[in-house]
Amino acid sequence: MPVLPCPPNPESVTLPPRRAMKVARCHVLVVGGGPAGMGAAIGAAQSGAETILVERYGFLGGNATAALVMPWMSFYTQRGSVAVVDNTRLMPQDHGPGEPVVGGALAVFLGRLYTNQGAIPPSPDTGFTVPFDPEVLKVTAQQILDEAGVKVLLHAFASTVLGEPGRPDAVVFETKSGPVVIEADVIVDCTGDGDIAALAGCDYEVGREEDGLTQPMTLMFRMVGFDHDAFNGYVREHPTQWRGVHGLWDLVSKATANGDLDLAREDILFFATTHPGEIALNCTRVTGALGTSVFDLTRAEWESHRQAAQIANFLRKYAPGFADAYTCQTGTGIGIRETRRIVGDYAMTADDVLGAAKFKDAIARGTYPVDIHSPTGRGTVLKRVPSGEWYEVPMRALLPKGMEKLLVAGRCISGSHEAHSSYRVTPTCMATGQAAGVCASMAARRGERTRDIPVGAIQRELLRQGALLREPEA
Repeated sequence: MPVLPCPPNPESVTLPPRRAMKVARCHVLVVGGGPAGMGAAIGAAQSGAETILVERYGFLGGNATAALVMPWMSFYTQRGSVAVVDNTRLMPQDHGPGEPVVGGALAVFLGRLYTNQGAIPPSPDTGFTVPFDPEVLKVTAQQILDEAGVKVLLHAFASTVLGEPGRPDAVVFETKSGPVVIEADVIVDCTGDGDIAALAGCDYEVGREEDGLTQPMTLMFRMVGFDHDAFNGYVREHPTQWRGVHGLWDLVSKATANGDLDLAREDILFFATTHPGEIALNCTRVTGALGTSVFDLTRAEWESHRQAAQIANFLRKYAPGFADAYTCQTGTGIGIRETRRIVGDYAMTADDVLGAAKFKDAIARGTYPVDIHSPTGRGTVLKRVPSGEWYEVPMRALLPKGMEKLLVAGRCISGSHEAHSSYRVTPTCMATGQAAGVCASMAARRGERTRDIPVGAIQRELLRQGALLREPEA
């Protein structure tokens, strides 16, 4: 493989000192424009804070747009089983009826996406997921942040944190204009990888407890020219070969025996989208790679593009409905499920998720299962939240231990490898982001520590912004 490896004994090189341009100061600086970052920016701005959001790509949306992670997974409780299973819908068929548990910023984004004809509302037909158009999401995010008064800087990669130990107050960003500095009263790390927290000296964990291995990376891609009716005919004739969104086991075995396919996961997985004749494929899998290593990322991108091309060729050759289909888009970057998990004042556990834990300092909710794609190869573990229930995320999981003026949100919050596999999905990430933004705004405007903001005040503001939470205790 012609990718540059990490040298076994790298030499250190001292770089010359340099100057950077200070471009802004604000109440709240949000680093990362994915679901958590968009939620944080909305939460902070609606709470009255002067807010700046910085994103490394030229558009917002994070994994939803850059990595094409679609659809958005369910944020509904589940009661019982599905009344009528229809495996031809190309949507999950294992989620019974229930109620939404996430509102607030998520509801704002979804409402605008529906208006912009960029998403399909969750229902039994969608398995309570939300199919969306990533290109419409990019524009929708701009509209919402414009209206909220959030200032945005794109094409800027965070590289350095400034400030006293335990009290970061500025971030250095690498740009085509050279390094720029933004100062803030409070910083919210929504990088997904916990980059800012790590640079600030926060403790963190990586991977599962026994060996440190993380969930695999996946390059998502879209295909168009798909004949849904022809594929449905195959599903009806071979009812054991397709379960809602995954399957084709016999065809995979045949292609593998013929030397046409070397599938890294256990089956083919794809979803219908907002457009007829289009599907979103979640079939590539790269293990043994860490998303905070440039060398691992390079190998993962190289390998996953090879896998995606092979899978597309397999589908055209073997799967009914794909004869005229072709790949129209791969993710700008490979989808990363798991890297750093920042050590916070409280760490979420699998028992919290599967036991539907409730907390006095709850600031977000989730219903998504513990969903662990094997870090070593084929296989996926799925364990569900109890019927009709949800779990809560406490504010303490967003507060890095020993750190002030900094919060984390999204998939890098404090929790175990198992719990992370549930709270990493878009709806819960956006909810934790909104809560972090609210807390950051209050701390900045009051001149107080983030830990000293009464959680009841945060909860009341989140409720005012439309979040779905229990009323705070008196």
